[in-house]
Amino acid sequence: MAAKATLCSGMAFPPGPTQPTAWITYRWVREPYTLLEELEERFGDTFSMKIAGFPRMMIVSNPDHVREIFSDDGETLEAGRVNRTLAPLLGDRSVLMADGRDHLRKRKILLPPFHGERMQAYGRAMLELTDDGIDAFPVGAPFAIHGPMQDITLRIIVRTIFGFEEGPQTEKMVARTKRVLELGAWAPLLFPLMQFDLGRFSPFGRFRIAVAEADEMLYGEIARRRRDGARGPDILSMLLDAKDDAGRPMPDAELRDELVTLLVAGHETTATALTWAMRWMLDAPAAFEELRAEVAALGDAPTPEAIAKCALLDSVAREALRLVPVIPLVGRMLRAPKKLAGYELPAGAVVACSIYLAHRREAAYPHADSFDPRRFVGKKVSAYEFLPFGGGVRRCIGMAFALYEMKMVLARLVARTDLRLERRGPVAMVRRSITITPADGLRVVLDVRRPRRAPESAGASPGGAVA
Repeated sequence: MAAKATLCSGMAFPPGPTQPTAWITYRWVREPYTLLEELEERFGDTFSMKIAGFPRMMIVSNPDHVREIFSDDGETLEAGRVNRTLAPLLGDRSVLMADGRDHLRKRKILLPPFHGERMQAYGRAMLELTDDGIDAFPVGAPFAIHGPMQDITLRIIVRTIFGFEEGPQTEKMVARTKRVLELGAWAPLLFPLMQFDLGRFSPFGRFRIAVAEADEMLYGEIARRRRDGARGPDILSMLLDAKDDAGRPMPDAELRDELVTLLVAGHETTATALTWAMRWMLDAPAAFEELRAEVAALGDAPTPEAIAKCALLDSVAREALRLVPVIPLVGRMLRAPKKLAGYELPAGAVVACSIYLAHRREAAYPHADSFDPRRFVGKKVSAYEFLPFGGGVRRCIGMAFALYEMKMVLARLVARTDLRLERRGPVAMVRRSITITPADGLRVVLDVRRPRRAPESAGASPGGAVA
């Protein structure tokens, strides 16, 4: 039987679980999607729960309620305060920490590199670095593909941001970024209670040391670019030249925080999405072969532009993001009391759109629990029913870039490899910081690797100019 609505500052929250907060928190860390499914089954598409260290949270998945949250322009609902737990990694000046006018100012500066011709110019580098990754796959022996996906996407974002060709600079940046992300992947570090620094004697202390080592290289590269005036077709060059409405350049500390945000958000999330896409494709061999045929029809060396137009490829990427969104939900904090879904919520309360539950609604997605590679072919879906990148004024600035990258990587994988799952069946999930990944990294076997072929033509690579 559903619990009665609880009270906060005299205002009602929707019903939610009555188990101890410690138990709900444990399950949120260990099995967030299972927990969300159980709570929806019990309470419907609007419920609440309390996670240790955070305010009580109201969770919705009905598209009408999602629309109300995403339609807010930041006057009533704030995201920056909800994201504060990521500040030890991203920094206090990251776009994810900002709200209101400051957030809009940052978005205006950060958006141009991820859209239009500039974004498409990265296609050749994406294909090249994916080929490098495929060349390193072991043949005939099982391996976890999530690791190689992380390496490929990290090298892509490092090339895109800094313009580094493969070499010592790239290896140093990749190594330091990997160290930060490996230490930060421990889910309990998301909780403020675990963010205490005892140097090398605490997980958070070791994480802070790794962040400082990465910062040393970031600030060094920023200083070198400012001193030498070196510029290229990369994101750092664009941000160094960017000015706000008052004509002021971005300060070094803010630039550092935005670079780290792009490194993290442009790497781990895409690697996880690609891993899940491969899980679904390899579990449906006929769909894998259909996708291979679509890519093969482009010729031996298709351009990035041709690959990006593949309808089935685009649908597969979106369907993978629908079935297992890499983050469970997106939250907002109320600046003032607000009525939502029939509940009067107090200032300081958190409301969250459950991406996972919104993507499993049968009304929007018939047979929602099944993988349908053609689900998005020729169809336009509401932004309040398909929200892997959030929505409204807070929608991920890298959405177009991430989908473009997924298509480049998947196209190379289906064209050059005969992969199979080491074993079929359900895949256990595990939380890595904010993302949800296969617990075993998705173990696969490579039976055949085909030769690489460079695209016939493409836009300019962002590499080389400033290496």
